Amino acid sequence: MNKAFVKESDAPELDEDDVAAPALPAGSKNYMTPAGYAQLDAEFNQLWKVERPKLVETISWAASNGDRSENGDYIYGKKRLREVDRRIRFLSKRLEHAEVVDPATREDTDQVFFGATVTVADPQGHESTYAIVGIDEADAGRGRIAWISPMARALLKAREGDTVSVQTPEGRREVEIVEVRYQAID
Repeated sequence: MNKAFVKESDAPELDEDDVAAPALPAGSKNYMTPAGYAQLDAEFNQLWKVERPKLVETISWAASNGDRSENGDYIYGKKRLREVDRRIRFLSKRLEHAEVVDPATREDTDQVFFGATVTVADPQGHESTYAIVGIDEADAGRGRIAWISPMARALLKAREGDTVSVQTPEGRREVEIVEVRYQAID
């Protein structure tokens, strides 16, 4: 059949995971905690060793049934396999460039580095605690911020007692560093 009559093209598909995932600053390492590395590695192994082989088996079975143009199992299976392969490539790149830093083994210091758990107070006295983690581990709801976020960048290399300024959507905000500690981040 002529390609003019089908939706397929020879152009490579955009890798949605690369577009959606936060980019690392040029030339920097992909810092992450041991827990973050383990989580990505577990997802990679699940997709590579369990889900992908099952999909290939289903697609092979569906292809053996004959007409593929109206075969839902085959069409869905191929689409899902592309999604799984895309995620496997993404995870493989992230894990390959990972630099695992364990905050629990770091000597205590009052200076903020990757892996620190930092308690800050605003001028009204409201305290917040943030753990500075890798970009793939960030979860603001749990107080985990990526080391490339504006708040983390403002905190990095500051010390207990310092006041730092951070640009937020509401405007510039001043916070005082109350406590810096290094502990395992689960």
